[in-house]
Amino acid sequence: MNLFSKLQQRAAQKNPIRVGLIGAGKFASMYLAQVPKTLGVHVVAIADINPSNAIKNLERIGWDENRYRASSIADALKSGSTWLTDNWEQVVSAGEVDIVIEATGNPPAAVEHILAAIDHGKHVVNVTVEADALCGPALATAAHRKNVIYSLAYGDQPALICDLVDWARASGFNVVAAGRGHKWLPHFAQSTPETVWGYYGLTQEQADRGGLNPKMFNSFLDGSKPAIESTAVCNATGLTAPVDGLSYPSGSIDEIPNLMRPKNEGGVLQSAGQVEVISSLSGDGVPVPYDIRFGVWVVFEGDTDYIKHCFEEYGVKTDDSGRYACLYKRWHLIGLEVGISVASVGLRGESTGSPNAFRADVLAVAKRNLKVGEVLDGEGGYTVVGKLAPAEKSLKLGALPLGLAHGLKLKSDVAEGQPVTWNDVEYDAHSIAIKTRLAMESEYLS
Repeated sequence: MNLFSKLQQRAAQKNPIRVGLIGAGKFASMYLAQVPKTLGVHVVAIADINPSNAIKNLERIGWDENRYRASSIADALKSGSTWLTDNWEQVVSAGEVDIVIEATGNPPAAVEHILAAIDHGKHVVNVTVEADALCGPALATAAHRKNVIYSLAYGDQPALICDLVDWARASGFNVVAAGRGHKWLPHFAQSTPETVWGYYGLTQEQADRGGLNPKMFNSFLDGSKPAIESTAVCNATGLTAPVDGLSYPSGSIDEIPNLMRPKNEGGVLQSAGQVEVISSLSGDGVPVPYDIRFGVWVVFEGDTDYIKHCFEEYGVKTDDSGRYACLYKRWHLIGLEVGISVASVGLRGESTGSPNAFRADVLAVAKRNLKVGEVLDGEGGYTVVGKLAPAEKSLKLGALPLGLAHGLKLKSDVAEGQPVTWNDVEYDAHSIAIKTRLAMESEYLS
């Protein structure tokens, strides 16, 4: 509760937290929009594969060009400005950088960037949650060995869910379920970049005008992103993944306590202590009033009559029995909140969510019948969709994780609705991300 005062102290001491950023897309731009107004933080370097696009984004958010005209990190430190480069390796290896923010959105590349940053003794705030779902436990282990911090990014839903779970447990409550909201109907799982705007309620002209990326938006719509984010939550909190994947029950915020309780008590949960995602659409596609589509929630238990009476006395909305209650944030602010992670890591030495075990995974499942020779196009594309599963189930199937299901050629047919397996694809065993993932799987199986 005192991060701001600590940031003020760092500013007064002229000893800001020095940040290096990799990737200057939408999420990173939202963070950078807040940086000039954040005391005690200096973004000394931004690395992007396409510096001209990074400049366009910096102009869009209102950065004066003098702010990013430093010729090096040394010049940035001297002038108080930022060095813009296409060389991420120089950023992660620079002794002047305290924290690296990985925001490329590219899972294999992010794994490489994060491991290199950790190897150079940097703390890491990982915006690319796909990389966390792919190799998060291995990344956290690597950070622990180097005595640095690996953290999920606050503002994104997984870190916010972890925060709610931590609040409940630190208050003495049993956590029954936690998760996020989503706009969902079952046929969205087969959506492609060609169909996404109709499901979203936008015309192609509106999407083009806004410069919206159909593949990225489709990864949210088809359920891949909810599966990815739920995996990160399971691996960081100890909550379990439902055996058959997310069920997306529909309901309003006030209905969450009744929905998110075990089936034998009238809810939808396979068991207590589970992740789930709540749909903002009813089964016939009608929007649910007072929805949680853009938010996060935790359901916790009043396990004694005294606590149940306290819920009642203070007007807490509960399930019909009075036993289960919910706390929620109806919206998340994406990159606008990443500064919380930077401050928590840089000032307190604490992550805002970090995996501590390999409990859940995201399987790459065929969207349609796939044929030998086809090349997988990854999250949000035409070939595969992500599905949440317990890690044990994923490894037993030999499933290919969604984070690697891009650019790989099929060497066998895969029927619609079936997981793609390692045996179904050609892959480069020397890739850093693949080596890291296979080593993580091997350690789990041993």
